[in-house]
Amino acid sequence: MNLFDDLPENVCRRNVPLGPLTWFQLGGPADYLIEPQSEAQLAFVVKRCHDSGTPLHVLGLGANLLVSDEGVRGVVLRLTQGDLINTVFEGEHALIGGGCDMTRLVLTCVKRGLAGLEQLAGIPGTVGGGITMNCGGKYGDISSVVVSVRVMGPDGTIRTRPREDFRFSYRHCELNSDIVIGTAFRLQPTDPASLHRRFREIWDYKFNTQPPLGAPSAGCIFRNPVGHSAGQLIDRAGLKGFRLGSAFVSERHANFAMADRGGKAADVRKLIDAIIDRVEQNSGIRLEPEVKIW
Repeated sequence: MNLFDDLPENVCRRNVPLGPLTWFQLGGPADYLIEPQSEAQLAFVVKRCHDSGTPLHVLGLGANLLVSDEGVRGVVLRLTQGDLINTVFEGEHALIGGGCDMTRLVLTCVKRGLAGLEQLAGIPGTVGGGITMNCGGKYGDISSVVVSVRVMGPDGTIRTRPREDFRFSYRHCELNSDIVIGTAFRLQPTDPASLHRRFREIWDYKFNTQPPLGAPSAGCIFRNPVGHSAGQLIDRAGLKGFRLGSAFVSERHANFAMADRGGKAADVRKLIDAIIDRVEQNSGIRLEPEVKIW
Protein backbone atom coordinates (compact mmCIF):
# COMPACT_ATOMS: atom_id res chain seq x y z
CA MET A 1 0.00 0.00 0.00
CA ASN A 2 1.35 3.44 -0.89
CA LEU A 3 0.84 6.59 1.13
CA PHE A 4 -2.38 7.70 -0.59
CA ASP A 5 -4.09 4.47 -1.70
CA ASP A 6 -7.12 5.46 0.36
CA LEU A 7 -7.81 8.51 -1.84
CA PRO A 8 -10.11 8.21 -4.90
CA GLU A 9 -8.42 7.86 -8.29
CA ASN A 10 -9.92 11.14 -9.50
CA VAL A 11 -8.22 12.92 -6.57
CA CYS A 12 -4.80 11.27 -6.46
CA ARG A 13 -2.73 10.22 -9.47
CA ARG A 14 0.89 9.03 -9.69
CA ASN A 15 3.68 10.14 -12.05
CA VAL A 16 1.65 12.89 -13.71
CA PRO A 17 3.55 15.21 -16.11
CA LEU A 18 3.41 18.77 -14.75
CA GLY A 19 4.43 20.59 -17.93
CA PRO A 20 0.88 20.70 -19.36
CA LEU A 21 -0.31 22.24 -16.08
CA THR A 22 2.06 25.22 -16.29
CA TRP A 23 2.22 28.23 -18.59
CA PHE A 24 5.76 27.34 -19.60
CA GLN A 25 4.50 23.92 -20.73
CA LEU A 26 7.77 22.47 -19.46
CA GLY A 27 8.83 20.05 -16.76
CA GLY A 28 8.74 16.43 -15.63
CA PRO A 29 6.24 14.46 -13.53
CA ALA A 30 5.10 14.69 -9.92
CA ASP A 31 5.36 11.55 -7.80
CA TYR A 32 1.80 12.33 -6.71
CA LEU A 33 -0.59 14.91 -8.13
CA ILE A 34 -3.45 15.40 -5.69
CA GLU A 35 -6.49 17.56 -6.46
CA PRO A 36 -8.57 17.84 -3.27
CA GLN A 37 -12.29 18.35 -3.68
CA SER A 38 -12.81 19.97 -0.28
CA GLU A 39 -11.02 21.67 2.60
CA ALA A 40 -11.44 18.49 4.66
CA GLN A 41 -9.75 16.40 1.98
CA LEU A 42 -6.99 18.99 1.68
CA ALA A 43 -6.44 18.88 5.45
CA PHE A 44 -6.17 15.09 5.32
CA VAL A 45 -3.44 15.24 2.66
CA VAL A 46 -1.53 18.10 4.27
CA LYS A 47 -1.47 16.37 7.67
CA ARG A 48 -0.40 13.04 6.19
CA CYS A 49 2.47 14.73 4.34
CA HIS A 50 3.48 16.50 7.55
CA ASP A 51 3.37 13.33 9.65
CA SER A 52 5.24 11.21 7.07
CA GLY A 53 7.82 13.85 6.12
CA THR A 54 6.67 13.80 2.49
CA PRO A 55 7.67 16.92 0.50
CA LEU A 56 4.66 19.07 -0.37
CA HIS A 57 4.27 21.65 -3.15
CA VAL A 58 1.22 23.75 -3.97
CA LEU A 59 0.23 24.33 -7.60
CA GLY A 60 -2.48 26.67 -8.80
CA LEU A 61 -2.66 27.41 -12.51
CA GLY A 62 1.12 27.23 -13.00
CA ALA A 63 1.38 30.83 -14.21
CA ASN A 64 4.52 31.76 -12.25
CA LEU A 65 6.32 28.44 -12.16
CA LEU A 66 9.15 26.57 -13.86
CA VAL A 67 9.26 22.82 -13.17
CA SER A 68 12.54 20.99 -13.70
CA ASP A 69 12.82 18.41 -16.46
CA GLU A 70 13.35 15.74 -13.77
CA GLY A 71 10.01 16.52 -12.15
CA VAL A 72 9.06 16.93 -8.50
CA ARG A 73 9.44 14.47 -5.66
CA GLY A 74 6.67 14.01 -3.14
CA VAL A 75 3.19 15.54 -3.45
CA VAL A 76 2.01 18.36 -5.70
CA LEU A 77 -1.33 19.78 -4.55
CA ARG A 78 -3.47 21.38 -7.24
CA LEU A 79 -6.14 23.54 -5.62
CA THR A 80 -8.62 24.12 -8.43
CA GLN A 81 -11.59 21.96 -7.44
CA GLY A 82 -14.66 21.80 -5.19
CA ASP A 83 -15.16 24.30 -2.36
CA LEU A 84 -11.61 25.58 -2.86
CA ILE A 85 -12.91 27.68 -5.76
CA ASN A 86 -16.11 29.03 -4.16
CA THR A 87 -17.00 32.70 -4.64
CA VAL A 88 -19.45 34.56 -2.40
CA PHE A 89 -20.35 38.25 -2.74
CA GLU A 90 -21.84 40.08 0.25
CA GLY A 91 -22.22 43.79 -0.46
CA GLU A 92 -18.76 45.28 -0.80
CA HIS A 93 -17.09 42.11 0.44
CA ALA A 94 -16.05 39.12 -1.67
CA LEU A 95 -15.17 35.78 -0.06
CA ILE A 96 -13.07 33.90 -2.58
CA GLY A 97 -11.60 30.39 -2.54
CA GLY A 98 -7.82 30.14 -2.85
CA GLY A 99 -8.10 28.06 -6.03
CA CYS A 100 -10.32 30.57 -7.83
CA ASP A 101 -9.11 31.67 -11.28
CA MET A 102 -7.91 35.28 -10.97
CA THR A 103 -8.82 36.26 -14.53
CA ARG A 104 -12.41 35.07 -14.11
CA LEU A 105 -12.71 36.74 -10.71
CA VAL A 106 -11.55 40.09 -12.07
CA LEU A 107 -14.09 39.92 -14.90
CA THR A 108 -16.89 38.98 -12.49
CA CYS A 109 -16.07 41.92 -10.22
CA VAL A 110 -15.99 44.32 -13.17
CA LYS A 111 -19.41 43.12 -14.36
CA ARG A 112 -20.80 43.55 -10.84
CA GLY A 113 -19.41 47.07 -10.57
CA LEU A 114 -17.06 46.17 -7.70
CA ALA A 115 -13.78 48.07 -8.02
CA GLY A 116 -10.42 47.07 -6.59
CA LEU A 117 -9.29 44.03 -8.53
CA GLU A 118 -9.45 45.48 -12.06
CA GLN A 119 -5.83 46.58 -11.55
CA LEU A 120 -4.94 42.88 -11.90
CA ALA A 121 -6.30 42.63 -15.44
CA GLY A 122 -4.11 40.35 -17.52
CA ILE A 123 -2.45 38.68 -14.52
CA PRO A 124 -3.16 34.93 -14.65
CA GLY A 125 -3.14 32.42 -11.82
CA THR A 126 -5.19 31.62 -8.74
CA VAL A 127 -6.15 33.88 -5.86
CA GLY A 128 -3.96 31.81 -3.54
CA GLY A 129 -0.98 32.22 -5.83
CA GLY A 130 -1.69 35.93 -6.13
CA ILE A 131 -1.71 36.35 -2.36
CA THR A 132 1.43 34.26 -1.95
CA MET A 133 3.47 36.59 -4.18
CA ASN A 134 1.38 39.77 -3.70
CA CYS A 135 0.84 39.88 -7.45
CA GLY A 136 0.34 43.15 -9.25
CA GLY A 137 2.04 45.69 -11.46
CA LYS A 138 2.18 49.39 -12.26
CA TYR A 139 -1.53 49.77 -11.46
CA GLY A 140 -1.41 48.23 -7.97
CA ASP A 141 -1.10 44.99 -5.98
CA ILE A 142 -3.66 42.49 -4.76
CA SER A 143 -2.86 43.29 -1.11
CA SER A 144 -4.55 46.71 -1.40
CA VAL A 145 -8.01 45.12 -1.13
CA VAL A 146 -7.27 42.17 1.20
CA VAL A 147 -9.13 42.15 4.52
CA SER A 148 -8.14 38.70 5.78
CA VAL A 149 -6.91 35.33 4.56
CA ARG A 150 -8.02 31.83 5.55
CA VAL A 151 -5.01 29.56 5.73
CA MET A 152 -4.22 25.95 6.48
CA GLY A 153 -1.18 25.11 8.56
CA PRO A 154 1.16 22.11 8.08
CA ASP A 155 -0.90 20.08 10.58
CA GLY A 156 -4.13 20.67 8.64
CA THR A 157 -5.62 23.21 11.02
CA ILE A 158 -7.51 26.19 9.56
CA ARG A 159 -7.46 29.75 10.85
CA THR A 160 -8.16 33.25 9.60
CA ARG A 161 -5.29 35.72 9.63
CA PRO A 162 -5.80 39.49 9.33
CA ARG A 163 -4.14 41.41 6.52
CA GLU A 164 -1.58 42.93 8.90
CA ASP A 165 -0.15 39.47 9.64
CA PHE A 166 1.33 39.15 6.18
CA ARG A 167 3.43 42.33 6.02
CA PHE A 168 2.78 42.65 2.30
CA SER A 169 5.42 44.38 0.22
CA TYR A 170 6.63 44.24 -3.37
CA ARG A 171 6.09 40.62 -4.51
CA HIS A 172 6.27 39.52 -0.88
CA CYS A 173 3.91 38.01 1.66
CA GLU A 174 4.85 36.48 5.03
CA LEU A 175 2.75 33.39 4.51
CA ASN A 176 5.42 31.16 6.08
CA SER A 177 4.37 27.50 5.76
CA ASP A 178 0.63 28.18 5.54
CA ILE A 179 -1.47 27.43 2.45
CA VAL A 180 -4.02 29.99 1.25
CA ILE A 181 -7.48 28.44 1.08
CA GLY A 182 -9.58 31.61 0.95
CA THR A 183 -9.43 35.39 0.98
CA ALA A 184 -11.81 38.16 2.00
CA PHE A 185 -11.61 41.26 -0.20
CA ARG A 186 -13.17 44.65 0.43
CA LEU A 187 -14.21 46.19 -2.89
CA GLN A 188 -15.76 49.53 -3.85
CA PRO A 189 -19.20 49.60 -5.51
CA THR A 190 -19.00 51.78 -8.61
CA ASP A 191 -20.55 52.31 -12.03
CA PRO A 192 -20.02 49.10 -14.06
CA ALA A 193 -19.61 50.98 -17.35
CA SER A 194 -16.83 53.25 -16.07
CA LEU A 195 -15.19 50.30 -14.31
CA HIS A 196 -15.23 48.33 -17.54
CA ARG A 197 -13.51 51.22 -19.36
CA ARG A 198 -10.80 51.24 -16.69
CA PHE A 199 -10.41 47.47 -17.00
CA ARG A 200 -10.06 47.74 -20.80
CA GLU A 201 -7.46 50.49 -20.43
CA ILE A 202 -5.30 48.27 -18.22
CA TRP A 203 -5.90 45.17 -20.34
CA ASP A 204 -5.07 46.97 -23.59
CA TYR A 205 -1.86 48.39 -22.15
CA LYS A 206 -0.66 44.91 -21.21
CA PHE A 207 -1.82 43.41 -24.49
CA ASN A 208 0.19 46.00 -26.43
CA THR A 209 3.37 45.81 -24.34
CA GLN A 210 3.68 42.16 -23.31
CA PRO A 211 3.75 38.76 -25.06
CA PRO A 212 0.27 37.31 -25.72
CA LEU A 213 -1.55 35.87 -22.71
CA GLY A 214 -1.10 32.11 -22.92
CA ALA A 215 2.30 32.24 -24.64
CA PRO A 216 4.78 29.69 -23.18
CA SER A 217 6.29 31.83 -20.42
CA ALA A 218 5.71 32.59 -16.74
CA GLY A 219 5.14 36.32 -16.95
CA CYS A 220 7.85 38.63 -15.67
CA ILE A 221 10.84 36.46 -14.91
CA PHE A 222 12.68 38.88 -12.58
CA ARG A 223 11.74 41.21 -9.75
CA ASN A 224 12.27 44.91 -10.36
CA PRO A 225 15.27 46.10 -8.31
CA VAL A 226 14.55 49.13 -6.14
CA GLY A 227 14.50 52.19 -8.39
CA HIS A 228 14.95 50.19 -11.59
CA SER A 229 12.99 48.25 -14.19
CA ALA A 230 14.26 44.71 -14.74
CA GLY A 231 13.03 44.84 -18.33
CA GLN A 232 15.00 48.01 -19.05
CA LEU A 233 18.15 46.60 -17.46
CA ILE A 234 17.89 43.46 -19.60
CA ASP A 235 17.21 45.54 -22.72
CA ARG A 236 20.20 47.80 -22.04
CA ALA A 237 22.37 44.71 -21.71
CA GLY A 238 21.43 43.91 -25.32
CA LEU A 239 19.49 40.77 -24.46
CA LYS A 240 16.16 41.23 -26.25
CA GLY A 241 15.79 38.19 -28.47
CA PHE A 242 18.79 36.47 -26.85
CA ARG A 243 18.45 32.67 -27.10
CA LEU A 244 19.95 29.66 -25.36
CA GLY A 245 18.71 26.39 -26.79
CA SER A 246 14.91 26.33 -26.65
CA ALA A 247 14.64 29.39 -24.37
CA PHE A 248 14.80 33.05 -25.38
CA VAL A 249 14.12 36.60 -24.22
CA SER A 250 10.96 38.17 -25.64
CA GLU A 251 11.45 40.82 -28.32
CA ARG A 252 8.36 42.65 -27.04
CA HIS A 253 9.21 42.83 -23.33
CA ALA A 254 12.71 41.97 -22.11
CA ASN A 255 11.54 40.75 -18.69
CA PHE A 256 9.68 37.84 -20.28
CA ALA A 257 11.59 34.59 -20.79
CA MET A 258 9.92 32.42 -23.42
CA ALA A 259 10.31 28.80 -24.46
CA ASP A 260 9.73 26.83 -27.65
CA ARG A 261 7.03 24.17 -27.57
CA GLY A 262 8.67 20.91 -26.60
CA GLY A 263 11.69 22.73 -25.15
CA LYS A 264 13.63 22.09 -21.96
CA ALA A 265 13.27 23.64 -18.52
CA ALA A 266 17.06 23.35 -18.24
CA ASP A 267 17.39 25.82 -21.12
CA VAL A 268 15.22 28.33 -19.27
CA ARG A 269 17.37 27.92 -16.15
CA LYS A 270 20.51 28.54 -18.23
CA LEU A 271 18.88 31.59 -19.80
CA ILE A 272 17.97 33.01 -16.37
CA ASP A 273 21.54 32.53 -15.14
CA ALA A 274 22.98 34.11 -18.30
CA ILE A 275 20.70 37.16 -17.97
CA ILE A 276 21.68 37.62 -14.33
CA ASP A 277 25.39 37.52 -15.20
CA ARG A 278 25.11 39.80 -18.24
CA VAL A 279 23.00 42.43 -16.47
CA GLU A 280 25.37 42.44 -13.49
CA GLN A 281 28.33 42.92 -15.82
CA ASN A 282 26.53 45.72 -17.65
CA SER A 283 24.96 47.64 -14.76
CA GLY A 284 26.38 46.27 -11.51
CA ILE A 285 22.87 45.19 -10.48
CA ARG A 286 22.13 41.54 -9.73
CA LEU A 287 18.61 40.54 -10.70
CA GLU A 288 16.51 38.18 -8.56
CA PRO A 289 14.07 35.75 -10.21
CA GLU A 290 10.38 36.34 -9.59
CA VAL A 291 9.35 33.00 -11.07
CA LYS A 292 9.23 30.03 -8.71
CA ILE A 293 11.54 27.19 -9.69
CA TRP A 294 10.90 23.59 -8.61
